[in-house]
Amino acid sequence: MNTAPFDAVLLIAFGGPTRPEEVRPFLEHVLRGRTVPAGRIEEVAHHYEVIGGRSPLNDYTAQQRAALEARLVERGAPMPVRMGMWHAQPFLLEALRELAKQGARSVAGLVMASFHDQTTMQRYRDVVSEALTELAEPGLRVEYVRGPERHPGFITANAEHIRAARQRLPAEQRELARLLFTAHSVPTAVGLSSGYVASFEATAGRIAHELDVSDARCVYQSRSGSPREPWLEPDICDALREEAANGSRALILAPIGFVCDHVEVLYDLDVEAAAVARELGVTIARASTVGLHPAYIAALADSLLAA
Repeated sequence: MNTAPFDAVLLIAFGGPTRPEEVRPFLEHVLRGRTVPAGRIEEVAHHYEVIGGRSPLNDYTAQQRAALEARLVERGAPMPVRMGMWHAQPFLLEALRELAKQGARSVAGLVMASFHDQTTMQRYRDVVSEALTELAEPGLRVEYVRGPERHPGFITANAEHIRAARQRLPAEQRELARLLFTAHSVPTAVGLSSGYVASFEATAGRIAHELDVSDARCVYQSRSGSPREPWLEPDICDALREEAANGSRALILAPIGFVCDHVEVLYDLDVEAAAVARELGVTIARASTVGLHPAYIAALADSLLAA
């Protein structure tokens, strides 16, 4: 019997284009109402073209949804789990409408990212509130649940993926490779005041301890804001240059700030950062995101049932 304080779960994600013809409309939706430099849409559209003309984010989130729903059944807390996207189908309104049809009234909302800054979280809350207003179901409410970034299962999943990445390096480089943790950059003031930096660094420290690594480093990636505003640094590509200048010849990149592979991992790390590493003569191995790792799915379930 389900004794959780809610009767449904909503996985809230950014969304992504699922085929080439969706790329530009998707980017226009993301940038609606924002002033961006000329050519920015084409620049980012090229990133999608390089990785195959689509994002796997929706597919991965759908798989995580199914795995979590099955895990909740195993835990004796069966309930519908739906995913709603900010900028792609299924949009949040569609997901909430489906939950309302199924009789849900108290929905646990979980934003699918490892670490949260207050500005991004408020934007997610606003779009959910807009969807609820449009849906006009007075009895339906969404309560937000903190993600499992501090849960041992999240630590275990990342540690195992990092060990696997280390094994992909040439044998003579494995023990010498330095570990770089990455998370999405945000404005510096927001990152510091919201606890985003502290959460990232604390989680990275726990994973490093699990791995018995003492010299890991936290860096940032995928900056997208105005060049006039300070954002969290160092950027991954700058960090690669610094590491090479300091004699590093092998590095492991661990994108612990992301819970599945998508454009900001597949392009920003696997293409852009990898190209910089080749120019520097540095070998890199990129660890997988937590994805469908059983320990991560179990951590999601634990976080929800402990709410």
